[in-house]
Amino acid sequence: MIPMLDLKLQHAMLREEIDAAIAGVLESTQFIQGTNVREFEAEAADYLGIRHAVSCNSGSDALHLALRACNIGAGDEVITTPFSFAAAAEAIGHVGATAVFVDIDPVTFNITAGSIEPAITERTRAILPVHLFGQVADMDAICRLAARHELLVIEDCAQSFGARSNGKPTGSLGHAGCFSFFPSKNLGGYGDGGLLTTDSEELAERFSLLKNHGSATRNSHQVLGWNSRLDELQAAVLRIKLRHLDAFNRQRIDAAGRYTRMLGALPVQTPQAANDLSHVFHQYTILSPKRDAIIEHLQQAQIGHAVYYPQSLASQQAFSGISRSLELHHTDAVCQQCLSLPMFPEISEAQIETVVSTIQKAHGG
Repeated sequence: MIPMLDLKLQHAMLREEIDAAIAGVLESTQFIQGTNVREFEAEAADYLGIRHAVSCNSGSDALHLALRACNIGAGDEVITTPFSFAAAAEAIGHVGATAVFVDIDPVTFNITAGSIEPAITERTRAILPVHLFGQVADMDAICRLAARHELLVIEDCAQSFGARSNGKPTGSLGHAGCFSFFPSKNLGGYGDGGLLTTDSEELAERFSLLKNHGSATRNSHQVLGWNSRLDELQAAVLRIKLRHLDAFNRQRIDAAGRYTRMLGALPVQTPQAANDLSHVFHQYTILSPKRDAIIEHLQQAQIGHAVYYPQSLASQQAFSGISRSLELHHTDAVCQQCLSLPMFPEISEAQIETVVSTIQKAHGG
């Protein structure tokens, strides 16, 4: 069996460091908003080249509270992608705004300035691009468009920690970035966790209030807030894994290169990266009109796989009354053909060869 994701290998490699870090937290009995949280925020900000990094308890809360911190709410529209996990669209709905879904590029699977511009109205307040599967959206063009229309850009970086555009990491390209540390992510914790990044001191301060019961000092509450704090144990783990992130991302990129070379003779669309580190391969996702046949062969061979995402957010009941959509021709086509293959830093060349040979059998090879 080849798993879709194998977290045991990475844990085994880091076990000694992580055990010591966790033991240190337990010994200190400082479990909430302690030294590890503060140090992790500082180290993440330094890695990303950003002034402020504020942790919270999930990537979903990072998105939700970022929108609230930007005073986006009822009557506002936020342009985003229909081809992603639900968190971004949920966050828009939770603040009372309308999610405006625009079509994706069929190669990168990301929204583009060209798809965004026709959706801009007098109600548009922000653009929320998702760097899907670890690939950076065309942020230069998106940010230029946003500047012309005086719009905020809030990046969903849940799948792209370490990815870069022209040398700048995701999370530093827009007005704010939102990260998830769900265990499967490129930088994954041992539970939930999230992060907001921004160069705006005002936005960082408001986010910090919202994620801590609206309180900057004990027993003093300036605004209605939430309990959304990253705990010390998760911060301790993330500090260790952040030190290894570039090496892990390099392994992912190398594995993706092997997949692409081995799949080259088959009639499938493989991922394309604009340049080095513009795609850090949270997922390795292909397109094939023979997806169902490939899945059948992978299942028979006990090879992990996943369809991210079989149905656009625009077509789902949860968003039927709180969104509007433009033409989603590319999105609908990609939903019918996308298939993600096993991907994790430690995947071996032999495992990749087995996956590819199984796909070849689905094509009669």
